[in-house]
Amino acid sequence: MTGDPENPQLSKDGDIILGAIFSFHFSWKVGQDTYMHKPLPLECTSGLRYSVKVALALANGNEVVSAPTKAPCTRPGQVQAIIGDTSSSPCMAIATVIGPFISHSPSASCACLSDKTKYPSFLRTIPSDDYQSRALAQLVKHFGWTWVGAIRTNDDYGNKGMATFTETAQELGICLEYSVSFFRTDPPDKIKKIIDIIKASTSKLIVAFVSDMDMHVLIQTLSQHNLTGYQWVGSESWISDSQTAETDTHHILDGAIGLFIPRAHVSGMREFILDFWETLFNCKFKQSNPSAENQRECTGHEDLTGVKNSFTDISFMPVNYNIYKGVHAVAHALHIILGCNETCNNKNLQHIKKIHFKTKEGDVYFNENGDLPAKYEIINWQPTENGIVDFVTVGLYDASLPADKQLSLQLVSVIWAQNSKQVPVSVCNEKCPPGTHKVLQKGKPVCCYDCIRCAEGEISNMTDACLKKEAEFLSYEEIMGVLLTAAALFGTCMTAVVATIFFRYRTTPIVRANNSELSFLLLFSLTLCFLCSLTFIGRPSEWSCMLRHTAFGITFVLCISCVLGKTIVVLMAFRATLPGSNVMKWFGPAQQRLSVVAFTLIQVVICILWLTISPPFPFKNFTQFKDKIILECALGSAAGFWAVLGYIGLLAILCFILAFLARKLPDNFNEAKLITFSMLIFCAVWMTFIPAYVSSPGKFSVAVEIFAILASSFGLLICTFIPKCYIILLKPEKNTKKNIMDKGASKSF
Repeated sequence: MTGDPENPQLSKDGDIILGAIFSFHFSWKVGQDTYMHKPLPLECTSGLRYSVKVALALANGNEVVSAPTKAPCTRPGQVQAIIGDTSSSPCMAIATVIGPFISHSPSASCACLSDKTKYPSFLRTIPSDDYQSRALAQLVKHFGWTWVGAIRTNDDYGNKGMATFTETAQELGICLEYSVSFFRTDPPDKIKKIIDIIKASTSKLIVAFVSDMDMHVLIQTLSQHNLTGYQWVGSESWISDSQTAETDTHHILDGAIGLFIPRAHVSGMREFILDFWETLFNCKFKQSNPSAENQRECTGHEDLTGVKNSFTDISFMPVNYNIYKGVHAVAHALHIILGCNETCNNKNLQHIKKIHFKTKEGDVYFNENGDLPAKYEIINWQPTENGIVDFVTVGLYDASLPADKQLSLQLVSVIWAQNSKQVPVSVCNEKCPPGTHKVLQKGKPVCCYDCIRCAEGEISNMTDACLKKEAEFLSYEEIMGVLLTAAALFGTCMTAVVATIFFRYRTTPIVRANNSELSFLLLFSLTLCFLCSLTFIGRPSEWSCMLRHTAFGITFVLCISCVLGKTIVVLMAFRATLPGSNVMKWFGPAQQRLSVVAFTLIQVVICILWLTISPPFPFKNFTQFKDKIILECALGSAAGFWAVLGYIGLLAILCFILAFLARKLPDNFNEAKLITFSMLIFCAVWMTFIPAYVSSPGKFSVAVEIFAILASSFGLLICTFIPKCYIILLKPEKNTKKNIMDKGASKSF
């Protein structure tokens, strides 16, 4: 060493020596160097340069080298490890030039020190700021604070800690109205600008990632401007600092909440401190009063157990426990070295990285980054009647637990800013009420927005957002749609089976009777009736809306026209048996076909006019239900719809009347009876359809229409054809011309 020796303040020889660095000052004086003579020593020093100087002094020793030597510098360092109380920036400088360095300082928590490629020998007995920053963001989010201000120390501790907080806050939907930095040596004008920013802000929450020494400077300026009414969230460096609380004479920080290293009891610590102070006090008293006659004689046994001040109160000094863990970590590493004999590759304190031991408070070990597991107490500043701030633990944060269980709080015991029991609110905008949604304000963070009413087709049964209303229509995926589809397909298959039977036995009398051509045309129209019901299922589209009603109208008219033709044939046939009657020549097969075509063409014309003038179209019904949209087919022209339906009803009533009149005509097989039954069912179904259709909401009105189509189709199929199939398949002896033409008394019904 070529400069002046740097002698330790306290020292004791031993076989193995540990070094310790502690800071006592807030600032320093730097002289002007002229480079003409040796620089003057620093006054009231602390800081980066002096930290490195004393660290090198501990490592190298204090011998003054008067002349250069060629002897290799191979001897071990004066101390085997250094335990330091200093902030992150000095730690970064120290850790790059010496061996094992263990920091217990709350200010040495910068996440950058976890980089083992840069600081391989650095360890610490406090968690990394990476955990603290994320925990602070989760704490802010927990209370619903989304609009916050941020103040940080302008060094590695504050800048990197706040950077992680900002990143996590953005992920959690928290916005920073401002983020400013300062250092305790900054000129007053710069700190005054921070005060102006706070005054001009609208956020009521301030997150302060600040060291305790910087907080002392800031609180003095805040007190001068009486800047009260803000909720403070603090980092562990100042949130538990009793001197900061004593400096806060205007109670600006009352109600502050923040993270703190968990406190722990070190056995015998208080007794050791009291014994040390008693001895020191007695010795100093004797030296200052060597011949005092009227003063009591110092015995060296004065009792200080009743004295209570910041030097004797260790109930809130987790730093003591951090030092305790650091020293024990070194001791366990030494124990490993002493026990490994010649098997160790190197007998130095690098083994400290592998230690794992237990204390009353839990396990102590370093992870791959040289950090301890992250655990924090959440403390709350609560003023007492005598004006002293009480640091009350109101929760815990444990980073080793699952994400949803890391934070636990006891809100009942929290006192907030201005002694309030209510959680303060700090948002850029209140939440949007139901029925409205957020629209971001141009040029502002995402937390600032206007509340705009939901657009048509959207609903808001929650705050801040509008959701698309659920679209409802009768789909193939739902149970009702599946059942109706199955019924339609079953009817189609059943009609196909009947048609097959009739085609197989087309030459038999029962099939040939009463115009088999009309029977096959009726079966074909019934097949179309069953299939047209499928057009009512599924999401309405332009083509499906036009197809469903027109296909339904035309196929049913075709069906009823065939039934009407068969009914007229029955009446004409019995009229033709009267003497001198020649009516059948006026309603033969050609006339029957022509009547079916004519009746059907009238419906086709009605449908063409409907589609031309005002066709059905897909429509979104927003008014029927508040929480969903009904997708339906608007009729377009209601007159067109009721004209189609009315024409079907007119033909059905006409057919029913004619069949009813022919029901008692003598015959073993009077088809008029079957037609009467089928028309009775048909008319009953469609008479009940109208009130049911009008009163059914949403997709159920469509289901009612499909049900009416299927029910009437099944009625026609079963009543008209099943009795004939019964005779064809099960009573073939009755399927003869003689039996069919044999006349008998008609049974009444």
